Amino acid sequence: MIHYPNGKKTKPSIDRKLSASNRGMTLENDLNLTNDYYLQLDIANIHKKPTPVQIVTVDYPTRSAAKITEAYFKVPSTTDYNGVYRGKAIDFEAKECSSKTSFPFHSIHEHQIKHLESVLRHGAIAFVIVRFSKYNETYFVEAHKVIEAYYGVKRSLPYEWFKTEAILIPMGLRPHVDYLKVIDQLYLGGKHETENKKDRK
Repeated sequence: MIHYPNGKKTKPSIDRKLSASNRGMTLENDLNLTNDYYLQLDIANIHKKPTPVQIVTVDYPTRSAAKITEAYFKVPSTTDYNGVYRGKAIDFEAKECSSKTSFPFHSIHEHQIKHLESVLRHGAIAFVIVRFSKYNETYFVEAHKVIEAYYGVKRSLPYEWFKTEAILIPMGLRPHVDYLKVIDQLYLGGKHETENKKDRK
């Protein structure tokens, strides 16, 4: 039994309105597959941070086996992903949004915003990836824009805001969510590391 930070015991939900081609494929799965692809080709080294868990009860059915029977998810203190790409520290949060009209700020914790502020001060490339699951659209949002909006008056970002202020991430088979292409365009001169590898051959 796993308890979430708000005290509720929740079961994972599935959006049954998603098309058959995308059913069961979450943003987290897509990003993990993308990062595996980057790692296999030695393009970047970026990983998902494990969510801290507080173990409460452990049963020992046999001497050589231990079974966790009760645990609590702790509120993570930082963002979901970090690593390094082309000599730059990479740090980002990933959020999946089921709304058709807006992205609510309650999806992001204040300590995650403060963490993004901190890594920006230290020179990291920081951002938030938001997927509107109803549209199957995934956006790259620079961290400074999220931070500025978070401390503003509104408590959510309209879907239309992403059309003008964020960048739609190219989707494909390999990699699934090629967010490094956006990083290349915004920060590193526009040339993808896969192209650099070809040039060196």
